Amino acid sequence: MKLKTIEKLCCPFDKHDLGLQVLVKDTDQNIIEGILTCAKCNRKYPIVYGVPIMAPDEYRQIQLEQPIMDQWKLEHGITDTQLLPESL
Repeated sequence: MKLKTIEKLCCPFDKHDLGLQVLVKDTDQNIIEGILTCAKCNRKYPIVYGVPIMAPDEYRQIQLEQPIMDQWKLEHGITDTQLLPESL
């Protein structure tokens, strides 16, 4: 992901701006691994292989995101109750 891309992204939950924590860059300064964070709702979205994983809560697969979060000792910022459909 190019660093300039962050300017075009917002939190899919509340549409607020995202902060960026870069964990790994390549030789062209593209972001390979990182974390996008919404200051409003505290959700965290990992960047894996240069791709930001920003699906809404009901479509997120935490078990697929967990390896990168564990690698960098980070928490998702979402709870199991936030993953439940609103109809429950």
